Amino acid sequence: MKKQELIHLHGLLAEVRKHHEARTGKSADYDSYESLGVRPTSIHQSKTDHKAAVFALADGITTDMRRTENEETVPAAAD
Repeated sequence: MKKQELIHLHGLLAEVRKHHEARTGKSADYDSYESLGVRPTSIHQSKTDHKAAVFALADGITTDMRRTENEETVPAAAD
């Protein structure tokens, strides 16, 4: 994958993150992504940096989606 394609994918994943957080009303844990300091607009960063950011962001999104899905499927305890 070319650097330009990775930057585009990075931007798309950032939009998916924003949409997911807006839908759930919660901000998920993206510490591994945030610690990289690479954003979709960081075009000066290397291809390798964007690749690591894409993987970290995708992992954070899917982890939070699994957590959210599990919370939705677990029935609430009767009081």
